[in-house]
Amino acid sequence: MMRALVPARLRKAVRTWFDSRYISVADHRQDIRDALWEVQTLRREVTGLQAEVERLRKAVAKPAPRPTTAAADKARLDDTHRLAQETAKALDGVLQNEVLVWQAIDDLRAGRSTPVPGQATGGEERPCA
Repeated sequence: MMRALVPARLRKAVRTWFDSRYISVADHRQDIRDALWEVQTLRREVTGLQAEVERLRKAVAKPAPRPTTAAADKARLDDTHRLAQETAKALDGVLQNEVLVWQAIDDLRAGRSTPVPGQATGGEERPCA
């Protein structure tokens, strides 16, 4: 590595440009905490939805005294299934984003100038899930 004297104004301009372009390690850590909190929240929601699905399955197994109750249970079951699917999709996206964040942190820690094979190159942005 070669060192050279650089005027303070130029050094400050370059640092300002880098600071505006990249996120700090502290911000990465906060993003990870936020992602973890969201994962935990989604996990609790999924657990609640699974309990609701089980309750509805047991309710459907019993003969309904009135047809209106069966229709209401079917509507609730459909809604619960839809919510479970949406939650699973959102959780998948959060986990994919968490993987991307950890890969970026690993790249920063390793001081790699070239990305890991299979990841986006420097000119391309990595897609968020």
